[in-house]
Amino acid sequence: MKDARLRVRSLATALMLLLITSLTVRAQEQGDGFLSDLHSFRISNYMALDAYYRFSASGDTETLNEIVAAINEANESMNAVADSTAGVLSGEQVESLNEEFDKFKDLMRSNINDVRNTGYPDLRLVSDMANQALLMSEVASEMYIVARESSETESNNRIEAARSAAVTMAQMMGKYSARTHSSVAQTFQGSSNDMPLDEQAKQFETLLSQVAEGNAEGSLKKTLNDVTSKWEFIRGSYVNYNDNNVAFVIDRYSKGILDSLATTIDLLRESA
Repeated sequence: MKDARLRVRSLATALMLLLITSLTVRAQEQGDGFLSDLHSFRISNYMALDAYYRFSASGDTETLNEIVAAINEANESMNAVADSTAGVLSGEQVESLNEEFDKFKDLMRSNINDVRNTGYPDLRLVSDMANQALLMSEVASEMYIVARESSETESNNRIEAARSAAVTMAQMMGKYSARTHSSVAQTFQGSSNDMPLDEQAKQFETLLSQVAEGNAEGSLKKTLNDVTSKWEFIRGSYVNYNDNNVAFVIDRYSKGILDSLATTIDLLRESA
């Protein structure tokens, strides 16, 4: 009888430990998913901004579709952040980010309509949109830091460096497009108080070196090598901008780097 009670007690203890472990893992997965959604939100909005600058110069439907797709992706990420059960941020914090996003979408809509109706952008509205994109990114970044420091999430230094590198690359793409495609490029080069391209390029390299620290084998090594080779090809264009650079090549390779960084993040999450 005594042995039976001990077995029951041991089984109950084991089940309790299993439940606690399961809940902990689930909470960590939800927390990491929350960080991933915030990260995707930041990237998508800068991709929309990059596409807008190209659209302002061409007015073509294909580029307009890129803007719409990027905004839709940002919407999905924002909804995922708002619906998250990770309990990382308060409802007020999430709503404040959503309000900034709504302002950005309104400005994007107005700027698209200007190009479609008049054939050229309104400098004031474009500047407002660029500054709003920067403000929104800063708000999202602050929330990302709060989420990282939450007990509900765990972060990996290499993953965080890869995400920061991706955000930096997306910002650089937007700034490069502003300087290359804007009809008012001589007076407008993006948001009014953003970091210069050459400084961002150096920041990107620092982050990339942090991602490369540690073991890298198989698919991870191949993907990191792909990022490095693509960056070496376009690095000079970001560090020393000039009008002779081939914009579509820079855009294509930059997007390739973003894709490879996304793969890198997935591989690092799998091995974490």
